[in-house]
Order: sequence, then C-alpha cells, then structure tokens
Amino acid sequence: MTLQQVHVRKDALDNATLVEADTAPLADGAVRLKVESFSVTANNITYAVVGDGFMYWDFFPPKANAPEGLGIAPMWGHAVVIESNSDAIAVGERVYGYLPMGTHLDVVPGKVHPGGFTDMTDYRQPMSPVYNTYTRLAADPEHDPAREAERMIYGPLFKTGFIIEYFMRGNDWFGAGQVVMTSASSKTSLGLASVAKQSSPQVKRIGLTSAGNVEFVKSTGLYDDVVAYDDLASLENVPTVTVDFAGNGKLLASLHHHYGDNLKYSCLVGATHIEERGSTFGSGAQLPGPKPELFFAPSHFEAFFKEHGPQEGGKMAAAAWMGFLDAVGDAVTIERKPGLEAARTTYLEMVGGSVNPAQGIVVEP
Repeated sequence: MTLQQVHVRKDALDNATLVEADTAPLADGAVRLKVESFSVTANNITYAVVGDGFMYWDFFPPKANAPEGLGIAPMWGHAVVIESNSDAIAVGERVYGYLPMGTHLDVVPGKVHPGGFTDMTDYRQPMSPVYNTYTRLAADPEHDPAREAERMIYGPLFKTGFIIEYFMRGNDWFGAGQVVMTSASSKTSLGLASVAKQSSPQVKRIGLTSAGNVEFVKSTGLYDDVVAYDDLASLENVPTVTVDFAGNGKLLASLHHHYGDNLKYSCLVGATHIEERGSTFGSGAQLPGPKPELFFAPSHFEAFFKEHGPQEGGKMAAAAWMGFLDAVGDAVTIERKPGLEAARTTYLEMVGGSVNPAQGIVVEP
C-alpha cells in the first residue's frame, strides 16, 4: 500500500513537499487509520513554529529514508480503521484526534474504553496524553455528524480558549477588569472571548485585529470592543491582562509599553505572525510590566481533568462548546478541498500569512 505525506523543512517552514512511500507491515496490536479529513488552521502553523521546543515534530516522524531536517505538521481530524491487529478495535470504526498531514497513520491502542483509546506507540510516550488520545465516534457525546467540519476547524482552538479562561478566572484575572486579545479574528481568540462572555461577563473583552478584519470580528458579537492594531494607543490604560495569539514581537512590546504597570499578566499563546516573532517572543527583554508567560494548554488541561475528572470536566467543556457554536458556528464558510496536495498549498498560504478569517478549510486526502 502507498501512503502520502507532506514533509516540511523545520528550518524553512515555507518549504513543504508532497511525498509518497510504501507502508510497512502492520505491527502486532496496532491498527491502521486512513485519514478521512482534517482542518488546516493557524493552529497548525503554531505547531510548526514551536515544534522543536514542544516536541510537535516528534508525533509523526517522516517515513524511513526521509532526509534529515524534515517533519510532518500535526492536524486534527477524522480517520477510519482500515486494518486491525487489535482485538479491541474493529475495521470500519471511525475516530477523531491528532493526525499527520498525510493519508495514513498506524497507532497502538491502549487504555481502551467505549469512548476512546490512547496511542501507546513507543515514540509518542514522552508527549502529552492530550495529543495521544483518540475519541471513538460511535460513543462520543460531542460527535454530531452534521458538525464534523466545525469540530475540526474550531474544536482544538476553542478548547485552548476554554482552558485559558479557566486559568484566568482561577486567578481572579490577576486583578484586571479587562482582557485584550490579539489576532482577535483567530479561532482561538474567538473561543476565549466566547467562554469569557459566558463565564466571566464582568471582564471587558477587547479584540485587537488588522484593519481589514475589524468588521468581521465585530460581527461575531463576542467582544465588547474591537480595535485595529494601528489604534492600540486609544485603549484605556486601566488594569489589564493581555493574551497574545499573534507572536508578533513589535505588537507585544507596544502592549507592554502602553499599559506599563497596569499590565497585570502577559500571556503568550501561539505564533500566527511567524515572520515577526523575533527575540521578544517568549522573553521579557526590555519590556515594562510583567514578564510574558508562555501558555502550554496541554499541561493546564491535565491539571483541569485531575481536578474535575474526565466526565465532569468533559461536561464543562461541552457546555461551553455548545455556547460557542451557537454564537459563531455559522460565521465561517467551510470549504472542502480534495487531495493531500490541497493540504500542502493551504499550509503554505497560511505560513505566508494569507488567512481569511471568514473561511475554514477542510482537506479530504
């Protein structure tokens, strides 16, 4: 059997190549997944940008004999079992979870229960279990066949927004009365704004975005105020927390200089403006106010589920997810693209900064 993968140069993210390789014999206890669909979002670019530091390149090593320096960007999507050497997982079963930018994936199911399983493949064990868990759709209360595209496009990003709000609320928003979110058109920022509106309505939600995206961001109804980047100086200088989804060093510095001592917490999430991430991304060098803190969602989710348990924690996240879908579920036009080449070209467009916030891309390899 032949599989396809998109290989990305780790030191040149705008270099991506579609390759073919033969599959190896399926190992004992393993199952082979055929990738049905996945979304390509700014989240996948973040995985590539910080891939070495957070081991994102390690989840799906390129097939044997691939040149050094290449990696496969992770995606979120749906797959079907086409071959099984596991007594617990049958051919034909569908799952949702972390997938490669490719056509196939072999996993070794462990900790199997009706709702899902964990991939026990040896090289994935050092990574967060959040990414190694696959949901079995037949027993998944969140699964809606009519909203699979929305789940791929919004789901992982929304959950990051969900856990950021949970963290901020747990710290009483660090004494701030407002939160300023950069890249306000991004799906993660929309998710945070939605959960904050539901669970922390007393905190003013301000979205920062490019001038061309202001009207789109306003149309979501999730922010109390939407301001273009060039108008940042007009923001009221009161106790504030910032959540930077852009990874834009100049913008981060502007926020720190604008708020100064009124900046109570500076949270870094993602890096959508990779060409400008620079030396200030992840560092507090020469910035007034608190040192920016990088937010690693999987670690926070592990703590969240330890506190609430998977069942109760799942219900909390699901309730917020339904509220989010009610608010913005139809704000994005979904475009489906066939073939893995479409994933490669869409990925490159996003690396180049060509992202339409009103469009969601689903690739069906």
